[in-house]
Amino acid sequence: MSLNTPFPSLRPVQQGSLIGIFLLSAAALVFEINLSRLFSVAQFYHFAFLIVSLALLGYGASGTFLALFPTWGRQQPQRLLPSLSIASALCIPISYLLINWLPFDSYSIAIDRRQVAILALHYIALATPFFFNGTAVGLLLAVYPQASGRIYAINLLGSALGCLATLALPLALGGEGTMIFSSSLAALSALITFLDKKYRPSWRPGRLGLVLLMTCMLILGLLNSGGRLLGLPTLHWLDLRLSPYKGLSYALQYPGARVIFSRWNAFSRIDVVNSPGVRSLPGLSYRYPQTPPPENGLFVDGDDLNPVVLSSTDWDFAAYMPTAIAFLLRPQANALVLEPRGGLDAVIALAGEAGQVTAVEANPLITSQAQHIYQDPRLRLMLEPERSYLRRSRQTFDVILFSLTSAYHPINSGAYSLAEDYRYTLESFQAALEHLNPEGLLVTTRWLQTPPSEFLRLFALTVSTLERLGLEPEERIVAFRGFNIGVLLAKLSPFTTQELSAIRAFAASRSFDLVYTHDIRPEEANRYNVLPSPLDYLAFRDLLMAKSRVDWYRDYPFDVTPPTDDHPFFGHFFKWSQAGQVMAELGKTWQPFGGAGYFVVLALLVLVLLIAAGLILLPLLLSRWRIGKRVMALTPSRSLWLAGLAYFGLVGLAYLLVEIPLIQHFILFLGQPAYAFATVLFSLLLFSGIGSQLSAHMPHRLVMVILVGLILAIPWLFPLIFDLALGLSLPVRFGVSVLLLAPPGMLMGIPFPAGLRRLGAESPDLVPWVWAVNGAASVVASVLAALLALSFGFRMVLLVGAACYAGACFIATYLGSRPSECLLPSGVQKPHPPY
Repeated sequence: MSLNTPFPSLRPVQQGSLIGIFLLSAAALVFEINLSRLFSVAQFYHFAFLIVSLALLGYGASGTFLALFPTWGRQQPQRLLPSLSIASALCIPISYLLINWLPFDSYSIAIDRRQVAILALHYIALATPFFFNGTAVGLLLAVYPQASGRIYAINLLGSALGCLATLALPLALGGEGTMIFSSSLAALSALITFLDKKYRPSWRPGRLGLVLLMTCMLILGLLNSGGRLLGLPTLHWLDLRLSPYKGLSYALQYPGARVIFSRWNAFSRIDVVNSPGVRSLPGLSYRYPQTPPPENGLFVDGDDLNPVVLSSTDWDFAAYMPTAIAFLLRPQANALVLEPRGGLDAVIALAGEAGQVTAVEANPLITSQAQHIYQDPRLRLMLEPERSYLRRSRQTFDVILFSLTSAYHPINSGAYSLAEDYRYTLESFQAALEHLNPEGLLVTTRWLQTPPSEFLRLFALTVSTLERLGLEPEERIVAFRGFNIGVLLAKLSPFTTQELSAIRAFAASRSFDLVYTHDIRPEEANRYNVLPSPLDYLAFRDLLMAKSRVDWYRDYPFDVTPPTDDHPFFGHFFKWSQAGQVMAELGKTWQPFGGAGYFVVLALLVLVLLIAAGLILLPLLLSRWRIGKRVMALTPSRSLWLAGLAYFGLVGLAYLLVEIPLIQHFILFLGQPAYAFATVLFSLLLFSGIGSQLSAHMPHRLVMVILVGLILAIPWLFPLIFDLALGLSLPVRFGVSVLLLAPPGMLMGIPFPAGLRRLGAESPDLVPWVWAVNGAASVVASVLAALLALSFGFRMVLLVGAACYAGACFIATYLGSRPSECLLPSGVQKPHPPY
């Protein structure tokens, strides 16, 4: 800022600039959320949360840029907004094409150093659109600090609109089309700010070229969207390229394989492959006398092959599937099948002559590809999440079957350790057991691993759930295994002698080995599928016989403690005792990152800490080097900029440390990660925008005290409301979610603009820098939240977020105690004198 420039806050914010910021913010959120979906499909689910840190990195870098160049754009910021918007619009498709054509190979990063450079390039490219968006918002905040509440509110409200749009756009346009739409939205923002009547641009050739570019991007976006809506052929160079390690990529390598169906909806991409090589019947006895029948392969987000039994297939194979035992024990059963995907377990139930089958499946795209199964008159289809159905339904069943929806993944790959799964938690199993008839059967299956891990965790989960209901588990559980699948049966009453005899006869006829019954003999545990040692049998026995279950879990090589709704990571088996082995295997196995997804998060945390430190410190360091030029005004009081660093850093940490666990909590309530992501972000951004607009009229410190108390209450309050409302319809649950999030969202929108007004009055040159501090802290928080959730659960993340807000409240109290001639008693700023 020039030494002779008057304090710029006296100028009014132009309406066209605010509309442009609104649209640009909406475009950024559409891109951010859709990018998380694209990453889930192209790579793996655990890469999706990195998108939040990428977006926030761009915002943090924009603050650093504005702090390094304090005179840039300050005189007429409206002249730069069109250029910033069109730059963001161009960077959206460019960054997408870069990651699509130059994919990152996580599985070879330990042996191929080029992958580190590719990952860094991806990180920078994907953060660039958000950099231009953040620069536009930060520039307005720096020029008009007295209007920070209004500007910040417009930014948040536009972002909230973008969240809503992502619920509808993928179904209509697909993931690739939604990406182009977000670019067009940013181009529209550029055009509106350019044509603002108060701007009066000069029509020089460069300006005309900018208008032509904006217009062309809008036209291309409209043509692309219209063509996709009409079902016309799309541009194939935009098609998403999948990781070669995804199940769909493997399936398409088989000769004759072809995709016969591919479609997006708000929370998934479904692909169906027709191939002579798809003959997937997990757990089928090798005593089945015929060749396994051909099937279609159904993939969700490009992975986890689930078979679709063809209408022409004879169902005689069903008697040789391990879960068929349930229908031998309960003839004419009233059965409930949870998430049957392509319908395999529904077929097993129908072939076992179940009296009635209720299938609960949340994804209508899945059931549309197996209509010949789901239209059977004996089958009743419920299109809703299973937890919601279990909470709503009052019906009881003879058999409840949890379908195995995931493909086999070695646990030391770490590829799925970060994915939450609310099917396999204590609360979920308790809800299922409570829907059993007195003699009903709960049937669950998992893949076998060596040493025992996921099947053992399933056993521990069932044991703990029975104990939670006040039942002795020893005589209420039976487990057996085949070649690669373990099956577990549980009852509310003890298994009878006749039932145990029938199970033994079935296992012998199908060459399945018993793993656990209360009267098992050691020789029964390793008879057909012979292993060097019956590891599953020994682990199950030791777990039940342990004097201290806590000590046994602590001493076991893997973490197999039962997951809960607060810590729903069924696939996370990592313990620090494995660290030595992980490091020894680094670069020597085909598994990514040496074998633990936990180390992915740790490595990323170190990276973002370094980046955040650079974004914060760079302006301070350069301000000392550039003698005679103020890169950033250091305030008269050193304590003020230290307080600003602490306050805005804590606020940046706190917002994300509250937002991210709320998203993961609402996955359970709304049934799908995409619904939770969009709904929580929409609600928090909408009400934060309202809070920001009202912040000038709210008591700053009192608001923060109330906010800390509310966050501390969330881990106890929200689960109670979820339990009461989980059985309601999805639209009602959306409404309940918005109402629940309104109070914290509104309060969370106040600390940033309130602090910014105070700081802008005392030292306006610090405004861009604290914008960088806030963004950099948020980058760290996005990764730190995932690490804390994996280690301690979502409740701990919320508690740390509350502690950060409490720390910021303490700093605000300090700032409030400082005498200031720049603030009037009413909170209205008076003009700042020239420098």
